[in-house]
Amino acid sequence: MNNKIILAFSGGLDTTYCAIYLKKIKNYEVHAITVNTGGFNEDEVAAIKKHAEDLGVASYTCIDVTEKYYESCIKFLIFGNVLKNATYPLSVSAERMVQAITVADYAKQINADAVAHGSTGAGNDQIRFDMVFQTMIPDVEIVTPIRDLRLSREDEIKFLRENNVKMNFEKAAYSINKGLWGTSVGGKETLTSKDYLPDAAWPTPVTSSEEMQIVLSFKQGELVGINDEVFENKVAAIQALHALAQPYGIGRDIHVGDTIIGIKGRVGFEAAASIIIIKAHHLLEKHTLTKNQLYWKDQLSTWYGNWLHEGQLLDPTMRNIESFLTDTQKYVTGKVFVTLLPYRYLLTGIESENDLMNNKFGSYGEMNNSWSGDDVKGFAKIFGNQNTIYQLTHNK
Repeated sequence: MNNKIILAFSGGLDTTYCAIYLKKIKNYEVHAITVNTGGFNEDEVAAIKKHAEDLGVASYTCIDVTEKYYESCIKFLIFGNVLKNATYPLSVSAERMVQAITVADYAKQINADAVAHGSTGAGNDQIRFDMVFQTMIPDVEIVTPIRDLRLSREDEIKFLRENNVKMNFEKAAYSINKGLWGTSVGGKETLTSKDYLPDAAWPTPVTSSEEMQIVLSFKQGELVGINDEVFENKVAAIQALHALAQPYGIGRDIHVGDTIIGIKGRVGFEAAASIIIIKAHHLLEKHTLTKNQLYWKDQLSTWYGNWLHEGQLLDPTMRNIESFLTDTQKYVTGKVFVTLLPYRYLLTGIESENDLMNNKFGSYGEMNNSWSGDDVKGFAKIFGNQNTIYQLTHNK
């Protein structure tokens, strides 16, 4: 027993409680880690580090996994056009998996005896973290004080005040979780089934009103350019599109979904770049993939998104589907033309050398160049033959 415990640390109320409780009550040597998936800037990381050190942790580290997050997860969400319940781009659920994997790797690195997270017993994150830890570090104890002690917010605040912890205990009207692929927003309205979030709840105010035309360039399914700017770094491309589109109020919505533990939940989110990229990519695929490619992508992508949401990124089946999705992107290269407007956007068209909507083969509803009228008559007769036999057999 080396008594080292890794604490997944955000600096909020729950993880602050965990830091003090694990150190003073459980006598652990607490090593705090923040896993940045694109949600924290340098000043915010510095503030979290100071807060952790003020709490007396043995060490603090922040690991930036934004690039890894893109390569191991976001890229495949784009390839699959994944929107949970046709709405939500899996902003939080995707990043939690990468965070959990990073914490587990860090626990191995410093030879920790235990690992802790501040999840309650009411949400999805407890399942995601637990499953990753059980898979990657099965011999390491999982400690979850908030869940195990069934603590209320008031219980936590009382304990921290008794231990002279100085922080802002005022509960924010809205809980915000920011990452590269979007920002989630929770508040009193999301606890109902009918109320919508007010303008003040959204992290990014609407400041842009003039119509803007932009061109998104894709290479083998990945966003590589915006207008005349080419990005070597795919993360930078996503961040640049967020900066352009979020001030229009694009990408705001409320997701209603089924949690892993069997209850329904509601959460607001803003994800301008995520929504536009997925929809633009899908439009480009409609032009460059065949009917059956699109069909099977839809089936596998839906399963992939649901399984990821439920914490199963480590399932080897996910690697199989990722290989399939990657293979389908060979010809998904071209430009997508987008118009940005307040609270909405328009996809006006695409341009690609691989466009299968090619006039030399025919124009839909007007003229074909590949078959005759007699060919169509024969095809229609054969294609509908089984239905004809069925109807004649059962026609009294």
